[in-house]
Amino acid sequence: MSAGFLRNQSLAVLMGGPGAERAVSLNSGAAVATALRSLGANVVEIDVRDEHFAVPPGVALVFNLVHGTFGEDGQIQSILDSRGIPYTGEGEAGSRLAFDKIASKRLFEAAGVPTAKWEIVAKGDAPSLPLPFVVKPPREGSSVGVHIVQDTVALDAALEDCFARDHEVLIEEFIQGSELTVGIVGDEAFPIVEIVPKVDFYSYENKYTKGASEYFCPARLDAATTRDVQAAALAAHRSLGLEVYSRVDVLLDAGGRPFVLEVNTIPGMTETSLLPKAAAAAGIGFAALCERIASLSLKKGGPLA
Repeated sequence: MSAGFLRNQSLAVLMGGPGAERAVSLNSGAAVATALRSLGANVVEIDVRDEHFAVPPGVALVFNLVHGTFGEDGQIQSILDSRGIPYTGEGEAGSRLAFDKIASKRLFEAAGVPTAKWEIVAKGDAPSLPLPFVVKPPREGSSVGVHIVQDTVALDAALEDCFARDHEVLIEEFIQGSELTVGIVGDEAFPIVEIVPKVDFYSYENKYTKGASEYFCPARLDAATTRDVQAAALAAHRSLGLEVYSRVDVLLDAGGRPFVLEVNTIPGMTETSLLPKAAAAAGIGFAALCERIASLSLKKGGPLA
């Protein structure tokens, strides 16, 4: 599709949602709506609170910016499919797979994608992996509910928090190393973003507290390591059958080995978020990134009317 194809089109931006990432989603939605208007589109912003959200008639494409639960896990995708409304990002199946860290892990392993050792723990069971390890709910985003457990004293509280969010918990080998993320649009891996939290790991608080983390893009890696990390991220993206865009979180250990943590199919989309930061390093401005996501989404779902 040629540049400018969104001009005079009626678009809707879905934002908010009922999940833990509501505030972040509202910021992403507002930023994307501004960018789409700069491209000449007619944009309506929709604050989604539950499944009863209304999309006005005549909307040619919905930009889904609802992060996490409900927006990223296949639920909104299923609703929009049932209404025959085209939308950005992955379909129901790909969204559901990527959001479920257990399902993702199984597919990573089947495809040979490097990932940390892991196990599933049900309520009442004890982890068998040696300490330290990471405890996380398998179906949350933005590091919500993630705990690095160094000793048995902290384990009970971590499990209790995670079981309040899900009926099973993912236990993952703790890997000490650099925190990286790789934006992928289509089948192109963008320059790597290196994340350096000033305290602890890249938690929800360190993600969204101004000044709590430093970012380097491109990451401070040699060419060979850069290729290895991008290859691992692309392999993870492909293993889930994704077609449009994602942001793949990776840990790089002291030996320079990458380990894929998870794939985010609706990453943050403010102008200072990590995917736009990586796109900018590749020479793609924020509005152009939105346009590219729209183009790929429409190729997946059919032409723009």
